[in-house]
This record gives sequence, C-alpha cells and structure tokens, in this order.
Amino acid sequence: MTWDAYYRGDGVVRQDVRLPAPPPWRTFPREPVAGVFQPPEGLVSAVNAALVLRRPLLITGGPGMGKSTVIEQVAAELSLGQVLLWHITSRSTLKDALYSYDALGRIHAHRLQQEKARSGERAAAEDDIASFLHLGPLGTALLPSPRPRALLIDEIDKADLDLPGDLLDTLERGEYHIDELLREGQDSVHVRMWGTRDKHLVEGGRVRCTEFPFIVMTSNGEQELPPPFLRRCVRFTMPKPTAALVREVVRRHLGLDVPESGTLAELVDEFVRRVAAGEIVAIDQLLGTLHLLDGPGRDGLAETERNRLVTLLMKDLSGA
Repeated sequence: MTWDAYYRGDGVVRQDVRLPAPPPWRTFPREPVAGVFQPPEGLVSAVNAALVLRRPLLITGGPGMGKSTVIEQVAAELSLGQVLLWHITSRSTLKDALYSYDALGRIHAHRLQQEKARSGERAAAEDDIASFLHLGPLGTALLPSPRPRALLIDEIDKADLDLPGDLLDTLERGEYHIDELLREGQDSVHVRMWGTRDKHLVEGGRVRCTEFPFIVMTSNGEQELPPPFLRRCVRFTMPKPTAALVREVVRRHLGLDVPESGTLAELVDEFVRRVAAGEIVAIDQLLGTLHLLDGPGRDGLAETERNRLVTLLMKDLSGA
C-alpha cells in the first residue's frame, strides 16, 4: 500500500479504500499506557515520596511530556483502581470537584409530583435528594476506602487564582461536608460516585477519607502557584528529554529501534535540540511523525512530501 492510495484530491469516488491500522495510542477503546510509559530520572523517587508522605505530587513540564500518564502507571502497578479525573479550566471551582446538586431538577420533579397528585394520578414517592446529588472526582477520591484512590488534577495552573488556596483546607483535612444534606438533616444518604453508577453511604452530611488519595497535579508552568499551596506538595519538574530517553520512548510506543544514523535518527536529535533550546514540541508529535515516515505507505513518499510532513507535524506549539 502506497501513500497515494488514500485521499488524492481528484474528486473520484473510491469504495474500496482501506486505511492502515492506527498508531497504538490512537486505538479505541484506548489501550492502557501504563506498560509503555518511561519515567524520567528522579520521577520514581518523587512518586514514592508523595505516596509515603500522603501528599499531592505536582508535576511541571511542557505539553506532551507524559505528566498525566504517570498516575495511570502508578494506579496500575499499585492496583488503585480507576483514575479519577478533574480537568481544570478557568471556571473550575472546589465545590464542583466535590459534588454537584441539581436544585432546579429537584424543583421540577417536585412540581411534576404535585401536578400528578392534583390530577388524580398515582403520585410517585417523595422526592429523594440523593437522586439530585452526584459526587465529583475530588469528592469521590476522599470517600472512605481501604486503599487510596487515584486522582489526576490536570493543568492546575489554568485555574482561577483563588482555587489553589480553596483546595488547601480540603487537602489538609481530607474531609468535606455536603451543605444540602446538613441543611435538611439527612443522616444517611446513598450518593452516586463520579464516573460510575455505584453509590456510597454518606452519613451526617460529612465525608472523611480513611486513606488519603494518591493525587497527581500537572502544570505547564503558565501561572505561579502560591507558596502555601506548594509547601503541601511534593514537586517534580520534568527534565529536558535526552536522545537516549526519546529513543526508549519510541521503542516502547512504536516497537521501533531508531538507528544511529539516517532520517529517523536526525529527527530524534533535532527534537531533543529544539526542546533544549526552549521550543515547545511534544513527544507525541515526534511519535506521529516517526509512525508516518516508518509506517504504511513510506515507500510511496517522495523526499519533498516527507519534508512537508515533518514541517507540518513538528510545528512549535507556542505558535499558530
């Protein structure tokens, strides 16, 4: 199969075009990446320090360097279960991460119940507040558990300036309360957990962890975080990749041993040089480029087309 066997831009309809198999990291459902992640020097010690001290691990580094992949490998190796995900935006709040309460939905359900009663229809049972409460990723991570849960707080540096400070008390105390349950005097309520249909019994409107979760927070370094917040974290900065590390990453992800010379070796060396010079280029850009140049259709690529693809796929992420 050659490169021009796919889209040709000539407007001719072809019914029998078959695309090649996707790269391993673009296969769905997603394959676990725990077995292929290559931690850089020093990261294993940082993870173990965070585990032993029961502190969040804050990992800083450029995009595409594997910051969010760390927790998947730790959760797999230590059997911590599904990784809970809290992806931060400028609108993220602590309460949303703890739990959500659909007050409007409950009011609507109550009105429907009253209308049915007035029309003589058989009314449903009394509305249950638990039906309108859902724990968020952080709220689920802090539930009592015989083993720590794993929580990824992704891109903490994109948060509103107040969010890191709001997190301090919850992470220090390992507990929180659900205002709506306290206000209504609900003693025992089964509340749905994040990412599952399972429910957990919340008593007295308060949640207290028994095992502090393993929390990884990632940062691209776009915003300075306050010292009181940093003091409560184990901090690790992803090092600039070396040629040896990149070659090992390529081998694990693509099953490809990059030769010491040639086009592929030049691409690896150029990637390392650009990152060292401060350019923002992600490792998955390099992996995609190598997959194309060494994968299906490579024999159908002219040199000008290969150069065009390299330029297209290896653009600096700081630009348009």
